[in-house]
Amino acid sequence: MYRERLVATEARTESARRLQTLLLDYHDFRRLKAEHPLVENAFHLADWQAERLKATHEDLYHHPGYHHGLEFLLTDLYAPAGMTRRDDNIDRVFPKMVKWLPDNLLDTFAGLVELNLITQRLDLELAELLEQQGIRADSINTDDYCAVYRQSRMLSQRERQISLVAEVGQQLDRYVRNRTLGWLLSMTRSPAEMADLTDLHSFLHRGYSAFRKMDDVELLIDRLVSREQQVMRNILNHHPDPFSLPGDL
Repeated sequence: MYRERLVATEARTESARRLQTLLLDYHDFRRLKAEHPLVENAFHLADWQAERLKATHEDLYHHPGYHHGLEFLLTDLYAPAGMTRRDDNIDRVFPKMVKWLPDNLLDTFAGLVELNLITQRLDLELAELLEQQGIRADSINTDDYCAVYRQSRMLSQRERQISLVAEVGQQLDRYVRNRTLGWLLSMTRSPAEMADLTDLHSFLHRGYSAFRKMDDVELLIDRLVSREQQVMRNILNHHPDPFSLPGDL
């Protein structure tokens, strides 16, 4: 809907150009995915993986110091459905973003967009591989998942996905420690409503609140990354119980 606005906006810095390119890629992918015959299968697969992540990181998910952060990750950052309006609004305000925001914040937004794009591309690829094997996405089990995971042609993107979680998480943590950001989010709620940007503003406020409530973001990110790297190794090495992890992870 707002592709022309993305293309027409002059991006003067490397950070702005990176965000522009990623938003264009994500915009085009969302159009492709919306018309894909296996889009519902991809949603089922995403739901299964979200539940798997909760189980793998159950101790962190139920820890009061980390629950809100992980919930934000699973429902807002890893959210293939229900975020079309939010994503359209990011496209819509892109000209103002590159005009007013500093490069380091543009880099953080770019990381968020890239993380969402990679995650959804990986989900769609697995949905296609399941379809080729005649496996129903709404009744997938661990063996099915691991089998198509190993067939993926995008394993380097899975490695990138994990590293992006660390990069974006650390960047977001730095921003939420700045109390000025919380004040700005409070002050801009009414203007956001008037500009029909309530969903985008709510997304930013939820992220700010979730990270502010966390005890030790660096510890959370380290554990998430090390565990998911081990899960990836387990799957590729045909581990009989790929989601079981050593006690020190």
